[in-house]
Amino acid sequence: MIDLSNQTALVTGGSRGIGRAISLRLAEAGARVLVHYGSNAAAADALVHEIRDRGGKADALKQDLAVPEGAHRLAEQVKALGLSRLDILVPNAGTAFMKPFEEETIEEFDRVYAVNVRAPFFLVQQLLPLLGDGSRVVFVSSVVARVAVEGLTAYSGTKGAIDVLVRSLAAYLGPRGIRFNAVAPGVIETDLAAFVQTDWGREMTLGMQALKRIGQPDDIADAVLFLASDLSRWVDGRTLEASGGARL
Repeated sequence: MIDLSNQTALVTGGSRGIGRAISLRLAEAGARVLVHYGSNAAAADALVHEIRDRGGKADALKQDLAVPEGAHRLAEQVKALGLSRLDILVPNAGTAFMKPFEEETIEEFDRVYAVNVRAPFFLVQQLLPLLGDGSRVVFVSSVVARVAVEGLTAYSGTKGAIDVLVRSLAAYLGPRGIRFNAVAPGVIETDLAAFVQTDWGREMTLGMQALKRIGQPDDIADAVLFLASDLSRWVDGRTLEASGGARL
C-alpha cells in the first residue's frame, strides 16, 4: 500500500472531475489534501466533508487562477496555513474550448494559456519555499500534446508547454530533490467531455483506443498517486500517458 501519512498535498481544480478523484486518492493514502476550487464552493465543501467523514484531513481553498495574480494569491493562502513544507503539488486545474482554428479569439487563447500554463508555472515558483527534498510535483498534460485533434489547437499548445515545463523544472530543481512529472490523460468521462455520453462520442472514443472502454477519473488518479509516491522515486522529468492506448 502507498502510505502518504503526515504529508500535505495541494490539488488545484480539486473539487470536480479528475481533480476530485485525485484528491480522494491522495486522502485515502493518508495525505492532508488542500482542495483548490475556482467557483463551485458546494462541490469543494462536499468533497472536504466526504474526506473528513472517512477519517481523512482536507481543507478547501478558493482562488481564480485565470487572473494574473491568481497563482500568487493561492500560494499565499497555502503559506498562511502555517505549513512547514508541501510534499505534493498537483496543478490539475485547466480549461479548454473546441472550435476551428480560424475562429479562435485572443480572449479564448489568453484564458486557456493563463489557466493551463501561467498558473502552474507561477504556483510552483511561489511555493518553492515550501517545496524541498522529497517533494513531488505532478502536472496534468494530455494526449493531445502528442496527437493532433481538430478544434483543440490552442488547448493542445498548452499541454505541449506543460510537457516542456516538466523537463525544464526537473532539470533545474532536481538538485534540490524535487521531482517533476506529468500524467497525460486521453478522453476521460467528466463534465468537460460530455460528448462521451452520446452514441457518436462513445463510438469515436472507443475507435481510437486499444483498450475498448471509456476512461474514468480514477484511472488518472491512480497514475497521479504512483507519481506522487515513493514507488516512482527514480522517475523524473517524464510525462506518463494514461490514455488506454489512444492513437497508437
